[in-house]
This record gives sequence, C-alpha cells and structure tokens, in this order.
Amino acid sequence: MAKECPITKKSSKVAGGYSNRVRATKFNPTGNKRKKANLQKKKVFIPELGKSMKLTLSTKGIKTINKNGAYDTLKKAGIIK
Repeated sequence: MAKECPITKKSSKVAGGYSNRVRATKFNPTGNKRKKANLQKKKVFIPELGKSMKLTLSTKGIKTINKNGAYDTLKKAGIIK
C-alpha cells in the first residue's frame, strides 16, 4: 500500500502525543506519535481514456477527483501523461 497520496501529497507525520493528565498539569509528556494520513484504495474510471486505475488516495484527493474530474486531476498530479 502506498504511503502517500499522489494528488494531495499527504503522508504520515510526527506530532506530539499527550495524555489527558498532561493537558491538565503540563507534567510528564508522552513523547512523539506518528499520525497517519487517511488513505483509501479507490478504483477510478477515466472516461477520456476509456480505462480505470486503482489508486491509493487520501479522502481529500477523492473529493478533488469528484469535484474537478478524474482526467484533469490525475493529469495535473502527473499520474497520467
């Protein structure tokens, strides 16, 4: 499975992880935590090419395809030529 969305370039990132006790007292931080992007496997049909592709996209990338169309979005991202 891909670790990055080809459209939005979203991937995992390291962020601070804190327990609720830390939020209350600012004592004993728990360190860093890896936050993963919400990636989904999606089969996208491209009517201009007459074929479909299986992609791993972020949910925002799926919304972008629905809004702007598959061909234009994938061409702008450099997935299809």
